[in-house]
Amino acid sequence: MRRQLTAVTAAVAAGVVALATSAAAAPADKPQVLSGWTQISAAAHNSWVAARGDRAAWSAYGFDWSTDYCSSSPDNPLGFPFRMSCARHDFGYRNYKAAGAFSANKARLDDAFHADLKRVCAAYSGAGRTSCDSTAWTYYQAVKVFGKSAAADNGAVARPGG
Repeated sequence: MRRQLTAVTAAVAAGVVALATSAAAAPADKPQVLSGWTQISAAAHNSWVAARGDRAAWSAYGFDWSTDYCSSSPDNPLGFPFRMSCARHDFGYRNYKAAGAFSANKARLDDAFHADLKRVCAAYSGAGRTSCDSTAWTYYQAVKVFGKSAAADNGAVARPGG
């Protein structure tokens, strides 16, 4: 009887450990989810915004949602609301660095950032649109040139003025 009880206890303990291990591991589709949210399209941007608004639903994935927005550059230069574009860019940089796949994705992340900024600028017309597009181009060029390399830490992402 004692031997059976020990065997049952060991089996239950092993099952609990297995459950705890699988619960702690990120879902297998994490790379696909990350990729889907960091594409250039408006649909990818909108999906990321929705997920960001309900982070608890994605907690099992262990994504790094931290952001310093546009780092030391203005989040709303000349009144243009670039803050959310900077947050999504930070999300891509931080999570691809954590996955060890930053170098392979940096150019696309920077291009998605520029596309997000251009979508912000599409709400303007005339001189406002021209000014916004020029500012967006400046921010894009800054991350293209000065964005943190794969060897960099998971800290702040360089932006113009930073």
